[in-house]
Amino acid sequence: MPVYIARIREAMIQAFYHDVVNTSKAAAYSGMLMFFPALLVIATLTAPVEDGPTVVGEVRSLLEQFLPADTLDVLQSSILTHELHSGRLIVSTAAIGLFAGMGMMLSLMEGFRRAYRLPVDNWSFWGRRARALMLVPMALLPLALASTMIVFGQQIEHWMTQNSGHQVRHIVVISWRMTRWSISFAAIVAVLTALYHFGTRRKEHWLWVAPGAIAGTVIWFPSTLAYGWYVTRVANYSLLYGSFGAGIATLVWLYIASFSVLLGAELNGVLYWERQNRAAVENAGQQLMHS
Repeated sequence: MPVYIARIREAMIQAFYHDVVNTSKAAAYSGMLMFFPALLVIATLTAPVEDGPTVVGEVRSLLEQFLPADTLDVLQSSILTHELHSGRLIVSTAAIGLFAGMGMMLSLMEGFRRAYRLPVDNWSFWGRRARALMLVPMALLPLALASTMIVFGQQIEHWMTQNSGHQVRHIVVISWRMTRWSISFAAIVAVLTALYHFGTRRKEHWLWVAPGAIAGTVIWFPSTLAYGWYVTRVANYSLLYGSFGAGIATLVWLYIASFSVLLGAELNGVLYWERQNRAAVENAGQQLMHS
């Protein structure tokens, strides 16, 4: 246990030297531009016209745990005031979200580069952007599948309670809710693992980047829940920022998410250089034995 604590402490120190705070701000800004278009596309693709408000309500009930009511009001009014099956709406919002998502990935990739202490020119200008563009759907697809499970999970839970016996009904509900959140946790870990694996020039094994993915998810989950509790029950962003309160609250939430992702990358960077130093010592010892 002391070894793991030392590694985490080293990762925090490296995060300070690598300016993770400002990198997280840049990623959160681009994420803000991507957030509403991405949710709008997901709601458009998953909601039939006649059932649209119901699905939007499910999305709202999920996001209420993380975001303030003002942000959700903006999201819901945006969805309900558009024609849900408009092809032009889907194409335009998807293009905006993809472009903003590429900017977010570029910021995160810069954080990954610093975590692994790689040179600035490790990728070409267009190569870096092509890789960032590839990472956007790679990150969004697992999250979309997990979101679909959560969105329609309420209907599945209702069906399960209606068709289960009275004695085991509570067990079924608890088991299903644990399954839903386990899927969400696993989806985030999978997304972060893919980002760390493909978002750096170092081709590391999947298992080597898993510690940072798990750590980033563990940091993100409670910090997001704590921020959601603070915003919905303590803080009043609308009082301070007026009509900009919803955007400010969402931006802070995205900053927390970006910061968690970059902290996980810093942990992977510490573990990477630890392996490199261990391998260098072993190689030096073997050379001394053969000399």
